[in-house]
Amino acid sequence: MKILLVKPYPELLVAKRLQEGFLHLEPLELEIVAGGVSREDEVFILDLSIESNPLEFFLNELVRISPDMVGFSGYSTNVDVIKKLAKMVRNYDQYIITCVGGVHATLLPQDYAVDQIDIIVRGEGGTVIKEMLRRFKKGETLHYDNRALSPKDPDFEAKTKLAPPVYPSVEEIPRPRRYLVQRSKYFCVWTSSQSGKLDTMFPRVASLRTSIGCAFSCSFCVIPFLMHGKYLQRSPIDVADEIAAISEEHIYFVDDEMFLNPERVARIAELLIERCIKKKYISWARSDTIVKYPEVFRIWKKAGLELIYVGLESMDKIRLDEYSKRTDVETNGKAIEILKQLGITLHATFIVHPDFTRDDFKRLEKEVKGLCPAEVTFTVLSPSPGTTSWYDNKKIFICDPYRFYDCMHSVLPTRLPLKRFYQHFGRLNSLALRSNPIRVNKIKIPLKDLYRAITGGTKYIFSLYNIYKDYLTDKRW
Repeated sequence: MKILLVKPYPELLVAKRLQEGFLHLEPLELEIVAGGVSREDEVFILDLSIESNPLEFFLNELVRISPDMVGFSGYSTNVDVIKKLAKMVRNYDQYIITCVGGVHATLLPQDYAVDQIDIIVRGEGGTVIKEMLRRFKKGETLHYDNRALSPKDPDFEAKTKLAPPVYPSVEEIPRPRRYLVQRSKYFCVWTSSQSGKLDTMFPRVASLRTSIGCAFSCSFCVIPFLMHGKYLQRSPIDVADEIAAISEEHIYFVDDEMFLNPERVARIAELLIERCIKKKYISWARSDTIVKYPEVFRIWKKAGLELIYVGLESMDKIRLDEYSKRTDVETNGKAIEILKQLGITLHATFIVHPDFTRDDFKRLEKEVKGLCPAEVTFTVLSPSPGTTSWYDNKKIFICDPYRFYDCMHSVLPTRLPLKRFYQHFGRLNSLALRSNPIRVNKIKIPLKDLYRAITGGTKYIFSLYNIYKDYLTDKRW
């Protein structure tokens, strides 16, 4: 049997500019799904986000491979694109089985109840596809439980109202088949250097997941809804073994929250050191975790951790309480100091609220300057589709809440006029780029990388200033 797994392409310019200039990670979710396919079957991965002409490429590959099944995975922003691609499959060969999975399919499966889609996968796709293929070979129905839904099922509507299925144990989830993608296409901007120079600012990066879920429930986050509050953790030995098998020198941990169990993550670092596995790492961490367990980050620094993304979100207590962060401004400040002392580069992320005034933007600009040198990025507060906040705000969305749910476009009314709001938003990001460690610490990088960084950064900032124009194309609202 031939299975074709497809990652859709981004539609909006801001997402394209971000992937071109700063961060483009491999489709790890599809690599894991591919891991659930038996070796007797053929499996292919098409990442359309790396193609200059994705629709033409997709159709050509569809004809070349002639698969028995095509599976799509995507976020809410990809709903319309996935439907378009699935229709292309149906027009090419009506007997090809089409299925879709991912976060949106798990939370809002009814949005994929269209003729061109046969199966809607909910939850961990790597285990579901294994069961689906077993059923296919035995001539049984591919639909089962609440994990593989049929839009034609008479009880479909009732099943969509059920909570997402419980995730399987981490031992059941297959290892990713990384060799199925063009690995040279995936990178992350790297601004951390202990020597004052970098061989490249855009190293090839591998993605790795050591845990699934988070014990916290921030109001803007979709993870608690997906995971029922559970936090699944892989064993230190299993993680170290996978890291050792990865060819890339740089690794990006994509855990929702990697450091919640300090003993586990400390043991992973110890194993890496004991086995002389020398790589460089990026991860996310909460500020209160950094403050509570500085010794864990000290050993991880020794193991190769060079940069940490920290969701500071705000340096305002009222906002932090509103976001249910369960942390405070003082803790944020302590975490920043600890990372400086350890020599770990900070990547601070902040939330820009749609009700921001000019003064709010100015205060945030001041905070950015105070963090320098650091990587700093911003998102616009947006309700995650399928969450309580999304349903509460459904009547006041100013645009398509799926297509524009990229945490850059505001789907909620802004206090400032949209054009003015994004002038301030663009200025914030421009200031952050000028405050990055490469520039402030005068780190030496290759001339070609400098040109690429300036060009990519300029295009990205320009796209942010002009986000307001995207709303003019949203004719459905």
